Amino acid sequence: MAVGPVARVHGPVLPPRDGAPVDAPAETARAIEAFEAVGGELEALASRAGASGSTLVRQARIARDPALTALAGQLVSTGRAAPRAAWEAFAAYRDMRAADPMRAVPDRAELDDIRDRVVARLLGEPTPGIPDPGTPFVLVARDLSPAVTAGLDPERVLGIITERGGPTSHTAVLAKSLGIPAVVACPGVASLRSGQRVMVDGAVGEVTADPDSDTVGAAVKLPKPDAVVTGPGRTRDGRPVRLFAAVGGVGDADDALAAGAEGVGVFRTEFAFLDRDEPPSVAEQAAAYREVFDAFGSREVTVRTLDIGADKPASYVRLGDQPNPALGVRGIRVARRHVELLTDQLTAIAMASRGSETPVRVMAPMVATTAEAAWFAAQCREHGIGTAGVMVEVPAAALRAADMLRVVDFVSVGSNDLAQYTFATDRADGELADLLDPWQPAFLDLVATVLRAGAVAGRPVTVCGEAPSDPMLALVLVGLGAGALSMTSRVLPDVRATLARHSYDDCVRYATAAVSADGPSEARARVRDALDRS
Repeated sequence: MAVGPVARVHGPVLPPRDGAPVDAPAETARAIEAFEAVGGELEALASRAGASGSTLVRQARIARDPALTALAGQLVSTGRAAPRAAWEAFAAYRDMRAADPMRAVPDRAELDDIRDRVVARLLGEPTPGIPDPGTPFVLVARDLSPAVTAGLDPERVLGIITERGGPTSHTAVLAKSLGIPAVVACPGVASLRSGQRVMVDGAVGEVTADPDSDTVGAAVKLPKPDAVVTGPGRTRDGRPVRLFAAVGGVGDADDALAAGAEGVGVFRTEFAFLDRDEPPSVAEQAAAYREVFDAFGSREVTVRTLDIGADKPASYVRLGDQPNPALGVRGIRVARRHVELLTDQLTAIAMASRGSETPVRVMAPMVATTAEAAWFAAQCREHGIGTAGVMVEVPAAALRAADMLRVVDFVSVGSNDLAQYTFATDRADGELADLLDPWQPAFLDLVATVLRAGAVAGRPVTVCGEAPSDPMLALVLVGLGAGALSMTSRVLPDVRATLARHSYDDCVRYATAAVSADGPSEARARVRDALDRS
């Protein structure tokens, strides 16, 4: 929750129309330097964002794409200065990528963000997007790119309000990882004035304009979890709930361990694969994996194999023309088409785990059938990996989880993608954000189906993603049967403290109230009422 004055994002810096003659070699060199510098900036932001930075890795790669810099150079040769050439090069680049059936078309907002950064650098202007009113503020925008969000300073930016976006969009996930209260897909954003005082409640998704002192005072006095609760996760009556962190590499380890993570729920390995022209070698992968294993010592680490495709393309993997990449070749489907990528990765994981005290589990993303799960488990066994599992992100996998658990050792529910595919809604679509609300009873029904299957089979199930990072919803998930939750490190202490204040019977009562509701708002209200009565 945050209270402060509104500050709006700066619009893009428009380059002037060309007029005077240009020194083509000098202007081309300036453009190339700006593209490379912006690529470096985005790469640094990706490193800071850690497990949430896959979009930034992709943007850094685009900024350094030789085809893009070549287009800018061609435009300079026609008499355009570097800023105008760079601006126009992005439109030509987008058209070029759209005409290539073997390459994914970059997201327009991501391309526009790179363009604005390059042009601003060439003109000597501040990076678009981030205002500087001189005092801490609430940032208001129609939308924010992941790069702008990752670059925000939590000491200056008290909260975020956007008109577009969804609750599990990359921007919302990054804001949560930074600890900045955010409300996305908020109607009426255009009516907020610069300097106007607003209150942002990121927990319930509410914005109050011109709050009076009583409203602010009541909000400040709301009971908050005691973040000093330490030790393994458990309910008030001692039922264990293992609390894991999501990481993207060894850079996330310190934050996870400081938050008391009991291990890694999702080690997102794709970061080592995205910003390059060829896949990393087995030795390179093994070294990166071993760093994470050593950082967590005897704590369990669950490695997710390469998850590329859709919004995470790799230039060296040709997936062909896909009318809808989100429903096309991605996750395990890439692994089955390019088995050598999976073979190298499993070899590297086995090599990294040899001699390590870390219990290592390996799981595949986007598994839809029991046959796919069995195939993946067999691949793991062939490479000496003893504990193999799959991600449940597709409704078909959730419905047949009992069958899946006969051929794998564990499953993890990927709540963000499971919600997206359950409601046929893009996670970044703010207009349909209510459908992606993890409080949707239909989504909770699917999660409960997987948890019941795990209980019957006697095999572990972890719930990952944004759903368990809401402390109140974490209680519901435990009531549905979750014995392990994985989330961004930032919220882990609050979830631990919230669990410690409620018994398992309380959690079952909250879960019953949530799944019997008619929609997410009613589910949330019912659980809040039940909490008030506890």
